[in-house]
Amino acid sequence: MNQPPLPVGRVTKLLGISADTLRYYERRGILPPPARTSSGRRVYGEADLHLIEVLLHLRRTGMPLAQIAEFTEYVARDPHGVPERLAMLNDHRALVAQRIAQLENSLTVIDQKIADYTQRITSPESTRL
Repeated sequence: MNQPPLPVGRVTKLLGISADTLRYYERRGILPPPARTSSGRRVYGEADLHLIEVLLHLRRTGMPLAQIAEFTEYVARDPHGVPERLAMLNDHRALVAQRIAQLENSLTVIDQKIADYTQRITSPESTRL
């Protein structure tokens, strides 16, 4: 499905980010410069949207901006940057999985405390922390 390029406002609404964020990523080299209309307005195609969406997921999962910029450089080298992208994604996935495991462990502790405090409310003689 080949859709016409979208203006900044439409892209920001679709992806839930601000135009300032988009411009910041472009200035920092995290995103490649977008295409422009004859009047100089920035527009984004389907491939741009997909890349931005992937980069936003990487950022939300804690990947530093410098690494995201490196990832984008490898994207620009396609298909030659694929092994590097794969390695980066595998490394990042391992870190995300580790953080999820830590969060799940913390959630278990929180759930235990909720159960303990709920019991204390219903049985005031209990004195556990």
